[in-house]
Amino acid sequence: MAALLSHQEREDLRNTLTHWELSGDRLRRQWQFKDFSEAFAFMTRVAMLAETKQHHPNWSNVYNRVTIELTTHDLGGLSNLDAELARSIDDLH
Repeated sequence: MAALLSHQEREDLRNTLTHWELSGDRLRRQWQFKDFSEAFAFMTRVAMLAETKQHHPNWSNVYNRVTIELTTHDLGGLSNLDAELARSIDDLH
């Protein structure tokens, strides 16, 4: 079940998700790939992962760059689902 992260849990993310930026109620990370095909392949893997978790990112793709933002809209902030999805995405790349 989704639960909003406490202030301390949010601060702990800074140490455990070092490639992600914590900004307000969002986690944000950007990747740069060799070309569009590699970026799109990464997005496809993330889409499959997100679907299995039933938790979907906000994202964008511009040629070889992919930007992902995570937040739990239903709860109005960062939840355990966002932290779990971020870790899983890091494992993909």
